[in-house]
Amino acid sequence: MQAPMIVDCPVPDFTLPATGNQTFTLSQAQGRTLVLYFYPKDSTPGCTTEAGEFRDLHAGFRKAGCAVYGISRDSIRSHENFKAKLKLPFDLLCDSDETACAAFGVIRQKVLYGKPVRGIERSTFVIDAKGVLRREWRGVKAPGHAAEVLEFVKSLKRT
Repeated sequence: MQAPMIVDCPVPDFTLPATGNQTFTLSQAQGRTLVLYFYPKDSTPGCTTEAGEFRDLHAGFRKAGCAVYGISRDSIRSHENFKAKLKLPFDLLCDSDETACAAFGVIRQKVLYGKPVRGIERSTFVIDAKGVLRREWRGVKAPGHAAEVLEFVKSLKRT
C-alpha cells in the first residue's frame, strides 16, 4: 500500500480513463491548478449534491485557471450517465483498479447498513500548476464544500 500524498510535495503521475472517450494523465495537465475530488458513487444523494455544486461554481474555477475532475471507482458508462444527467461541464475519471485512490489514500473501511465495506472517503485535493499538492480535505461533507475549495483556489492566485 502506498503512503498517501503529502501537502507541499509533488504528486506522482497517473493515468485514468475519462469521460468523453478520453484519457487523463496528471503530468499532461500541468500548467494549471487542478481540483481532484474523490467521491463514493455516481447518482447517490451526497455525490449528486457535491457534483452539482462543483458544476454550479465551474465558471469561477475556470476564471481562477483551475480544472475540476471527479474521481470514483464507477465505470465510464456510469460516469457518462451521471455527467449527462447533471450536465457536468467537467470530466469524471474512472479509477476501477484504485490507482489514484491508493495514491491519495482515500479507500477506507466504512459501515453501510450495518455491514463493513471498503469505500472511498469523500476527499478533495488541490494540485498547483507545477504538480505539487497544495491542500487536501478528507471526510468531506458535500453541502458547501465546492465553495470552500473555490475560495482556496482563488487564494493561490493571490500568493
